[in-house]
Amino acid sequence: MGLLSRTVESVLKQREGSRRHFWGWLNAVFNRVDHERIKAIGPDRAAAEWLLRCGAKVRFEGFERWHHDYNGLPTGPLGRYKIQAIDATESCIMYKGFDYLDGLKYVEEMKFNKCIYIEDVCLERLSSIENLQASLYMMEVVSCGNVTDKGLVALHQLKNLEYLFLSDLPGVKDRHATVERLQKALPRLDVELDLD
Repeated sequence: MGLLSRTVESVLKQREGSRRHFWGWLNAVFNRVDHERIKAIGPDRAAAEWLLRCGAKVRFEGFERWHHDYNGLPTGPLGRYKIQAIDATESCIMYKGFDYLDGLKYVEEMKFNKCIYIEDVCLERLSSIENLQASLYMMEVVSCGNVTDKGLVALHQLKNLEYLFLSDLPGVKDRHATVERLQKALPRLDVELDLD
């Protein structure tokens, strides 16, 4: 009986591993940047398509409602709809797709909640985008297990950041020093912590 149970266990583990591999591959495909598409339809529409394809939501400037349906994205003249807020809760966005954020000029809010692919390099990349340095004023990073102090400290480049909510980040080891560094670089920044 022991041999049978070990065999069944082995088969189930292999199935689970191949399932994870498939989803990892599919998520990487969803995050591949299409520079020709960005040129053809503009940065906001291309970024919205990427975000929705990966399971995130966007809110456009002048609208109260969040868009989460890829097929329900508004149409209109090139450049009419500008992304004002991004909610990436439980999405599969990852570093390789962050080139889509380069042309966004109106993003004021970003939420990363339970994003398994968000890591320090993502926050560093995000913080290096000049347009976002000027426009982003509110951010949440919650339950992103790959984010450490290093990624959070990189947010100091977001010179207009006024509110930062941090919660359930097991990779953050020295929260007091990290918050102190952020607030020294950004005196107007209000940091709300729930890291216990």
